[in-house]
Amino acid sequence: MIGLDLPDHGVKTKQGPQGPQVFDPVRRLWVALTPEEWVRQHFLNHLIHDLGCPAGLITVERGLVLNGMPRRADIVVHAPDGAPLAVVECKAPSVPIRQATFDQAARYNSVFQVPVLLVTNGRTHFACHIDRSTGAVRFLTALPDHAAMLALRPV
Repeated sequence: MIGLDLPDHGVKTKQGPQGPQVFDPVRRLWVALTPEEWVRQHFLNHLIHDLGCPAGLITVERGLVLNGMPRRADIVVHAPDGAPLAVVECKAPSVPIRQATFDQAARYNSVFQVPVLLVTNGRTHFACHIDRSTGAVRFLTALPDHAAMLALRPV
């Protein structure tokens, strides 16, 4: 697969009956290895191993209903009380991060109401703090760890 600008924490792959697969440690199952899934699994491992997000507080492909249509957020990080903290939108490495990607994450956030949006294609990563009281969006200079995500929650 394509090299990413994310640490390699030993993402597990295998050849399955339907083609290449990758192991998702949160869902605890083997899934089809697509370029987007490659990014999702590396980012997921980065959240857990480098940014201190407990695996038990992460959901992958979290379902939501948006304008009456079922959708799935790639990754949602939660606080210990279960409240969502961050929505992560993953794209394949070949997909440039554009306004449409941020718009998609913002639409999902209209449901989740998180203070942090993360967008990645495995090579380029963006983190935004959303001030729910004012609607202001501030780009962060680095990907926040779990403690920083908790600190960005409204009081």
